[in-house]
Amino acid sequence: MKINEVRELTTEELNEKLYSLREQLFELRRKKAVGALEHGEEVARVRKDIARVLMVLRERELQAK
Repeated sequence: MKINEVRELTTEELNEKLYSLREQLFELRRKKAVGALEHGEEVARVRKDIARVLMVLRERELQAK
């Protein structure tokens, strides 16, 4: 997910996306622990997506002040 795509989402959509990304990260970590994860780079991709969403949420919070 690109940063421009994240910025186009509403705050409600960002919160929903954040929740789903955290669930996805949990599942990937669980698969990694039992050795069922085929592509290890998926964990890093999801973590970066979470960081992007959190960054945009923080930007909007600061703009509101």
